[in-house]
Parts: sequence; structure tokens; C-alpha cells
Amino acid sequence: MMLLSACYLPPVSYVARLYAACRSDEAVTIDLAEHYQKQTYRNRCCIAAADGPLALSIPVEGMPKAAGGTSHTPMADIRVSDHGRWRSLHWRALVAAYESSPFFDYYADDLERLYATPFTFLADLNAAFLHTVLDDLDLHPRLTAHRGAYIAAAEPDLRRIISPKMPLSADVAYRSVPYYQVFADRLGFLPNLSIIDLLCCMGPEARLILRDSLRSEA
Repeated sequence: MMLLSACYLPPVSYVARLYAACRSDEAVTIDLAEHYQKQTYRNRCCIAAADGPLALSIPVEGMPKAAGGTSHTPMADIRVSDHGRWRSLHWRALVAAYESSPFFDYYADDLERLYATPFTFLADLNAAFLHTVLDDLDLHPRLTAHRGAYIAAAEPDLRRIISPKMPLSADVAYRSVPYYQVFADRLGFLPNLSIIDLLCCMGPEARLILRDSLRSEA
């Protein structure tokens, strides 16, 4: 069983794992029982803006904190805050970053609709974005959202490996495959951005990048 955290428009490495799970018919569990951690992909994604990588973070409602920035609140219970008009700001950032990309227009309506939807819980918002992206990629992994007791371990357990707090090399199975990016002429290739970058830049060929992004032993 592959074990993943819930993510907001997750990075390419995350979706590459889901692509592989489709190929092998492996079951995938998204852990909503784990304690929420700030500054992770649970509520943030990274896109390529004109000036460089741009992190987009979803504000969440206040909760008690433990040492190390870990919340005592399970991921399933984290509520989205409407502070700072983040929905509008995220949508405008995506438009600015990708309106000139080859495939943005194909996916814009679905994305704009999701940003206009008033989700209460972060887990539901993440799931809606993920399933929309997977449908666009024609990927249909066997996904289960786990809301029971905390899962101590699984194989592979990717909850802490796929994280902006970890170096990309921590995921030894993943390799970054370059592809066309909108601002590559000034920024160079930016690895492991949000799947939305790959989708807008490569469209249906995004599946080929995902296929080639895991080493054969993964």
C-alpha cells in the first residue's frame, strides 16, 4: 500500500507516484488521520512565476500547535480560512503564470470553478483539485482517504519524503525529467513544481513525463 499525505495541487513527484500506481494497480491511501503540519504541500503548491518559483499557500483556521510546527489537529479536521482573498490571489497568480502556456485554456474553466467553490475543509479542497487534475491526465488510481487511527508505517510511506522541507534527492525513486516551461529562457528549468505547471505546459504529453519520472526500481 502506498501512503501519501493530502496535498494542494501536488508536485510532479507526487503525481508520478500515482501514475505508477495506475500502471501496477497498486492501492494508494491518502492519510487524513495524520496531524497537520504547516509549510508543507498539505496547504501549499509551487508554480513558475515570471520572477522565479512562487509558493501559493492556503490559509487555515487557527489551531493548537506542538513543537516543530505540528498541529494537534488531524488533517481531516483542518478548516480553510477565507483570510486575505486567497482564492482570487491564487487564481490570478495561475493566470499570470500560465495564460501564455500551450494548454492553459483547456483547463482554465475547471480550475476557475474550483477556486469559486467555498470548501470548508482543506482535505475536501485538496481532493477536488487532485481528482480534477487526474481526470485531465486520464489517470484513475485506486485512491482511499483514510480517516481512522494514525497509520504508523506503510511501504512505501511517502508522507515525509514528498515535502518542501526535504531535498528532492530524499525521494530516491524520483528523477526530474526536463520539459518545456514558460519562463525557462530566463529562469532555466525548475524541477518538481506543481502538477499544474506540467499540465499547462505539456497537456496530454504530461503523461510521458510522469512515466519517465520514476526510476525502474521504483
